Amino acid sequence: MAVVNTEAKIFACTQSKVLGEQIAKAFGVNLGNVITSTYSDGEFQPSYEESIRGTRIFIIGSTNPGPRNLMEMLLMIDAAKRASARHITAVMPYFGWARQDRKDKPRVPIAAKLVAKMLEAAGATRIITMDLHADQIQGFFEKPVDHLFASTIFLPYLKSLNLDNLTIASPDMGGSKRAYAYSKALESDVVICYKQRAKANVISHMELIGDVTGKNVVLVDDMVDTAGTLTKAADLMMERGALSVRAICTHPILSGSAYERLKNSKLEELIVTDSIPLSQESDKIRVLGCADLFAEVMEKVHNNQSISSKFVM
Repeated sequence: MAVVNTEAKIFACTQSKVLGEQIAKAFGVNLGNVITSTYSDGEFQPSYEESIRGTRIFIIGSTNPGPRNLMEMLLMIDAAKRASARHITAVMPYFGWARQDRKDKPRVPIAAKLVAKMLEAAGATRIITMDLHADQIQGFFEKPVDHLFASTIFLPYLKSLNLDNLTIASPDMGGSKRAYAYSKALESDVVICYKQRAKANVISHMELIGDVTGKNVVLVDDMVDTAGTLTKAADLMMERGALSVRAICTHPILSGSAYERLKNSKLEELIVTDSIPLSQESDKIRVLGCADLFAEVMEKVHNNQSISSKFVM
């Protein structure tokens, strides 16, 4: 009679090595040994340096662009499949390419759907991710997707600030659902920013729907890229009489002039998770760890237990 290996092993892609070590420690195991060999032209090959036959493995790796992070995840999954792992769970704290979740003009790709299909073709049997840019991306997969909410990390921190006259704000119309969920949990008011873009990452006009006079405002969003929207919204709200403006953004992409914009803005604090490692330090950025959340969910998945308590907005 065949013996089923019930052990779980955790491995990490290069970019997410630090987070992977923290998750493994919280899970109660050592991070698995993977060696990545690189050819002179940049081609690389990950190699598992321990047996994973018959095991459930978790591969930790955010897939923010450029393409190396996604390619490394795909190669790690394929290698695990060919090494006879029993279950292969791709743990993607940040699911990259998610902004391309639909055709917003003719002759463009739906990259999020393509990434989903590639992950499944590589051999992933389950996906665990956090704060997708668009909820409907779950429907691009034929495999189970556990979509966690970073609100379980952010809400306790917000409550610890004990802010009077708290108001939750969405930096755009698309984030209004998230803002309303936070406001319900915190029993606060909601305001929404309306913005028009000249092109990607360039805002031509922004207007505020709601009153922020005498309020401590917290902007809520799933990611911060160039920080153009957040800093513009923060400056607008201070001009309209807000006492202070903070921002909560799950994924700190922070590309281009983002750090400089944050430094020069009226934003008091940017609160993020460590789903993506910061490229530089900033006095205005506070990082809250997500390792415990992922470790707990991974343990429940491994033991076939319910994780519905982690889907609270």
